[in-house]
Amino acid sequence: MFKIQEIREIIKLVDSSSIDEFVYEVDGAKVKLKKNGVVVTETVAPKKEVVAPVVQQSAPAVAPATPAPAKAEEAPAAAPANNDPSLHKIVSPMVGTFYQSSNPDSPAYVKVGDKVGNETIVCIVEAMKLFNEIEAEVQGEIVEVLVKDGELVEYGQPLFLVKAE
Repeated sequence: MFKIQEIREIIKLVDSSSIDEFVYEVDGAKVKLKKNGVVVTETVAPKKEVVAPVVQQSAPAVAPATPAPAKAEEAPAAAPANNDPSLHKIVSPMVGTFYQSSNPDSPAYVKVGDKVGNETIVCIVEAMKLFNEIEAEVQGEIVEVLVKDGELVEYGQPLFLVKAE
């Protein structure tokens, strides 16, 4: 059986991708997602055969419509980075979920105004149930956090702005 959080993450990933339909079956549980407004989740009895995940690419007309809102949301946050070349961007090395701390009860690794070094851990990006610590790789001061906790991030997406020393 799937956990509700796993289903939510799959929905977010499918929604932010260019695929139109996604089917996944494991141990008798099946999740089928369609972008055209219909989302169906069902559980079936275990079968002897193994079914591989089926992914179909969407029509080109659907693909441009999906990324547009994400870029519109990123534009205001990224604007200061483009205007000030002295600021260093810490970018995501992978697609995943951004977390500011190791668990919800812990304080954020860094916040605006904190000094960071080359090996200072600034956040975690979760990808495929693996939690990857992201290091600053620059020495300076955190000027802005560009991503909200729990938000999906893309490869190369700016996460922090740092005033390098």
